[in-house]
Amino acid sequence: MMEDLKPLWDAFDRFTLESRELFLSSEVPRIKEAPSPLSFSRDYVASNSPVLIENALDHWPAMRSWSSSYLLKKIGNKEITVAVTPNGYADSVVGDRFVMPEERVMKFAEFLDILEGKSSTENGVFYIQKQNSNFTGEFSELLCEAEADISWATEAFGKAPDAVNFWMGDERAVTSLHKDHYENLFCVISGSKTFTLIPPTDLPNIPYGVYKPAKYKSNSSGKFEILDIADNETGKELIPWACIDPLTPDLEKYPRFGKAQVITCKVHAGEMLYLPSLWFHHVQQSHGCIAVNFWYDMEYDIKYSYFKFLENVSKLLHKSVK
Repeated sequence: MMEDLKPLWDAFDRFTLESRELFLSSEVPRIKEAPSPLSFSRDYVASNSPVLIENALDHWPAMRSWSSSYLLKKIGNKEITVAVTPNGYADSVVGDRFVMPEERVMKFAEFLDILEGKSSTENGVFYIQKQNSNFTGEFSELLCEAEADISWATEAFGKAPDAVNFWMGDERAVTSLHKDHYENLFCVISGSKTFTLIPPTDLPNIPYGVYKPAKYKSNSSGKFEILDIADNETGKELIPWACIDPLTPDLEKYPRFGKAQVITCKVHAGEMLYLPSLWFHHVQQSHGCIAVNFWYDMEYDIKYSYFKFLENVSKLLHKSVK
C-alpha cells in the first residue's frame, strides 16, 4: 500500500519544493514603514507572504504610556477574563484530549499582582488571551491609545477587522501550533513575541489528530484537573489539531515533519507582523509582553479551495500510514 502511494508523496514533495523556489522565503522580510494599501495587497496579501513592519506603531500613544503603573491606574479595578492553565499551554493536545484553559474573571490589578509575583496564593499560569475582540470590549478604555483597525489594511482588505484582541502574560504561556482563517496583523507594544511559522504549502508534512474537547479546572486545593466538555458546548464532537511541537519535534514518530520549512520570526516592541491566513504558527513571548492583534476574515476564494483540497488529500494519505 505504501509503495502505491509513493508517487503521490513525491508529488507533494515537488509541490512544497517548487513553492519555496518560486515565492516563499527562508525568512520573514522586514520593511521600515507601513506600506500603502496597494503595495500591501500586491506584494504580501496576494502572494500569502508574511512581512514584518518595523515602525508601524510609532503614532500609538500606547507605545509611550502602557507601563504597569499606568495600566494599574487606568484599569486596575476593571474586571477582565484571564485564561489559567497548570503549565502555560492553553488550547493544546494532552493525550487524547484537546484541552482549553480555565477562565476566571478577576480585577486587572489582581492579574498584575500574579504576573509580577506579588501574589503567592495562586497556582498556574495566567494569560490574557480571550479572542472575542476583548480589546474593544473588556479593554475599551485603552482603545483610544491604539486603534480600532489598521487603516491601510482595512482599505486593502475592503473590510473592518472581525476582532481586535488584547494579549498580556507570563513568559511560560505558549500558543501551540495551529492555523487561523484570518489575515492577522500582530502588534507588539512591549516585550517580544517569537513566532515559529510554517507555510500552508507544507500541510502534508504536519501531523494532525482529532481530539475530544476538554478544559482545565482547578479544585479546592489548587490542583488542576482535565474535565471533558459536552458535545453541545462545542458544537462538534472532535477537534482537529496539529499534534507536534515544532521546537522539539518527534521525527522518529513523524518523519515527514523533517521536510517542513520552519521559519522563526521575533517581533519586538513597536513592530507589526502580517501573518497571512492559513499559515501555521507557534508563539512564545517574553515575560509581561503586551500585544494587540487584528483579525480580518480571509477571502474564501480559489486559494482556500486549493488549500481544502490539499487538506483532504493529506488526511487520506496520513490515514494510510497509520
